[in-house]
Amino acid sequence: MDNTQAKISALRTVIEDHGLDGYIVPKADEFQGEFVAPYAERLKWLTDFTGSAGIAVVLKDKACVLSDGRYTLQLDAQVDRAVFDTADSVKTGAHGWLEDNVDEGYVIGFDPMLFTVDQIENIEKKSPKVVLKPVEGNLIDKVWFDQPEKPMGQVVLFNEQIAGKSVREKKAEIADIVRQHEAQACILTMPDSISWLLNVRGSDIDFIPSVLSYAIIYADEAKPVSWIIDQGKLEQDVLNALDGIVEVKGFDCLDELQSGTVLLDPSSTPLWFKRDLERRQVEVKNIKDPCVKPKAAKTVSEYDAIKKAHIADGIALVKFLRWLDLNTPAEDVTELDAEAKLYESRKEHAAFKGASFPTIAGYGPNGAIVHYRSSEKTNIPLNGGSLFLVDSGGQYYDGTDIAGTTDITRTIAIGEPSPEMVERNTLVLQGHIAVAQARFPQGTTGAQVDTLARQPLWSEHLDFAHGTGHGVGCYLAVHEEAANISPRGKTAFEAGMLISNEPGYYKSNEYGIRIENLIYVRETGQTNSNGTAMLDFETVSYAPIDVSLIDVSLLSKQEKGWLNRYHALVFETLSPHLGADEKDWLEQKTKAL
Repeated sequence: MDNTQAKISALRTVIEDHGLDGYIVPKADEFQGEFVAPYAERLKWLTDFTGSAGIAVVLKDKACVLSDGRYTLQLDAQVDRAVFDTADSVKTGAHGWLEDNVDEGYVIGFDPMLFTVDQIENIEKKSPKVVLKPVEGNLIDKVWFDQPEKPMGQVVLFNEQIAGKSVREKKAEIADIVRQHEAQACILTMPDSISWLLNVRGSDIDFIPSVLSYAIIYADEAKPVSWIIDQGKLEQDVLNALDGIVEVKGFDCLDELQSGTVLLDPSSTPLWFKRDLERRQVEVKNIKDPCVKPKAAKTVSEYDAIKKAHIADGIALVKFLRWLDLNTPAEDVTELDAEAKLYESRKEHAAFKGASFPTIAGYGPNGAIVHYRSSEKTNIPLNGGSLFLVDSGGQYYDGTDIAGTTDITRTIAIGEPSPEMVERNTLVLQGHIAVAQARFPQGTTGAQVDTLARQPLWSEHLDFAHGTGHGVGCYLAVHEEAANISPRGKTAFEAGMLISNEPGYYKSNEYGIRIENLIYVRETGQTNSNGTAMLDFETVSYAPIDVSLIDVSLLSKQEKGWLNRYHALVFETLSPHLGADEKDWLEQKTKAL
């Protein structure tokens, strides 16, 4: 079964066998992570769509694949339109498509392990025509006969000296939150939260070194954390380190929660858990995952380790950008060649553990696809006259003093850029600088800061269809749930948070622009006239910004000052680690304007 039509026909047979009128297939595993192991790539298997966010709805006579604005062009390129409609998951949503395409009383099945409490309640609320029916056992798995096995990545300990807090300290902190909510326990389902809590890392999935598992933490501090994980993933050193703090268990440990209140995060917890608790008449109380906030505020030792990781990454970026400069434009250097060279540059550092997400290396029209992934089918040469957008990151950990997750984007002119490219890149840079040098009172949210990034573009009636920034973990998830810079960013910034700063501009079918660094939220030691503490951002990414794409006449004195100081910092930080030729190249690329 190797074509879309055959796959969906087989699925429809199973749907009918279960007495259903349709079935929903999300881009998700049981842990609701951004990246999933091969066994959980059910949406990709069925539809060929490879984006990081999406959902398919399959009815008896029609079907649709939906994703957000980042993937509009990608949906059109990858999905077989003879089989699937496509739609915007934000503007239309699965609920909207269902309302337009089903009759009253249609029964739509779903896997309750792959949908959160909030997701199902949202569909039910907005699509009253349908009856959503949880189905035990995933229907895709019944027709995917060569489905890969579930991963059994070994768990490793994360250095407590880098973490800055012991497992016992973290456990006490989270148990106190459980007590504050007058509950007996809290179910944790986000792998990066559990990895942070237990000071462990894993290798179950690509890009994020978290451990795929669940945990129950109790209000009673004397009670060990119940860790729902396959024992085969645990070496003796991990068991020894967590002895008395954690007990490894199976799902039957939920049977212990027979009374009282249990906390869970409806935005990240699979509906299966809530249904299981309510079946036993346990009271369920919704809260935000209690690990999110303390995990987002990095400790001093985490900050130090993160800075070292970014220096390592900056060295790799300089080597790559110099190679790119010396070898393009060229007909024999392609997007995939550049992607491979960048990975090779990062691999030179002993602490490099792999990419933190799939590299986006898009030239010309491919750069206009926000989350583009080059392939043999789409790969094109960097032959001059356009822009090359490369968004990439690494995971670094040496077990001693380096630990970090990096994410950086540079837009490079290959050959002679057009005046329009230069103007719009400059507008993006101005938005980037506005965020980087922002100073703001405690309590400021991402939605407030987001306007700073967009104002230069807005002034020319331009915009971009993604957030300006997201949280980043410490040798964990590159997209961490914390404060974010976007129109929907409601969480206030707090000292210690690591956030991306990545405004952009995309001209469909022509070129894309994005400039991204990571920024660290810090206290200024000052207050405003109301006595509120003031915060600012420290940029922790190190790589030159292409000055050939900057119209200096558009920059204010303050903006030029920021760029010159940033480039001076890049040279001062990285040059001691470079060879003579690399150092000379970097000196030229970071000259003051």
